[in-house]
Amino acid sequence: MQPIAIDVMSGDNPPGDYVAGALRALADDAELRALLVGDGDLINRALAGAPAAVRERAAAIAASQIVTMEEKPREAIRRKKDSSMRVAIDLVHEGRAAAAVSAGNTGALTAIAHFVLKTVPGVERAAIISAIPAAHGLTQMLDLGANTKATPEQLRQFAAMGAIVARDVYGLPQPRIGLLNIGEEDMKGHEVVQAAHALLSAGPLNYVGFVEGDDIFSGDVDVVVTDGFTGNVALKTMEGLAGLIAARLRQEFQASTGARLAGLVARGVLRRAAAGLDPRRYNGACMVGLAGIVVKSHGRADGVAFARAIGTAARAARHGITTQIAEALKPQALPAEGTLA
Repeated sequence: MQPIAIDVMSGDNPPGDYVAGALRALADDAELRALLVGDGDLINRALAGAPAAVRERAAAIAASQIVTMEEKPREAIRRKKDSSMRVAIDLVHEGRAAAAVSAGNTGALTAIAHFVLKTVPGVERAAIISAIPAAHGLTQMLDLGANTKATPEQLRQFAAMGAIVARDVYGLPQPRIGLLNIGEEDMKGHEVVQAAHALLSAGPLNYVGFVEGDDIFSGDVDVVVTDGFTGNVALKTMEGLAGLIAARLRQEFQASTGARLAGLVARGVLRRAAAGLDPRRYNGACMVGLAGIVVKSHGRADGVAFARAIGTAARAARHGITTQIAEALKPQALPAEGTLA
């Protein structure tokens, strides 16, 4: 596999955190190679202190600019042509990298990726997909913020791309697809979800119908489809609720001597539960539908979380997600009845 291009300058954290994450990903995956994009001196100093087995599979690619978290997407395209974000995506476009990873500005990353890579034939807009912990393991959810609005046809395409990710990356032969709505009844929802529901019901995917917010975690579906505005609000709500529950548990277990003793007794169970729900384990949202692989990391990702995002990019590249989506959605070869592709 070609190396992964990693933007180590963009995001809320210092570049050193993202470099540390890249080195961790290289240590975790002996076959991974990486092109670290950004301040060449900073990167080379970090590589000099890394073990030889890691250092020999990484190289620095200099970039003189940084896309800030406040940057407007149009300005990022026009004025930041040598930014670490743009250079990483350019490396994918040039065939020098299998995928690009960035923790930077989502709007700018989406805009630059669309501008440089374009979408594959048959796909109108790329969508951001990520795995959400659920009762049965993981639920794939998209779109999580690439498109604030979506047409019925775009929602149908999101469903097809989500099914391919669930099938080819996560090994589910017939992933169950649900369309997020305010209720499960056929008559509920606005005209866009109603039209998308009709398209999906008539298509070849394993579409189970409308689902509500709690179904994201229930295990009753494997892929949840929605527009980027709703998906991003849902994702941020999940993150906020997880933080609230963790903080409240810490508060309650410190409230009294008895509570502290109960906390000590339950420590093992709590640690296992926390590990299974740790958002760092699920960091890394893939932009599906582009003519190249781009993965968005959380802007505040630490080294552990950023390494996970790089692992997501490597998995997507190894499974040939771009090729699978292009084949499934090309206009002249619609999927046969009862299949995904």
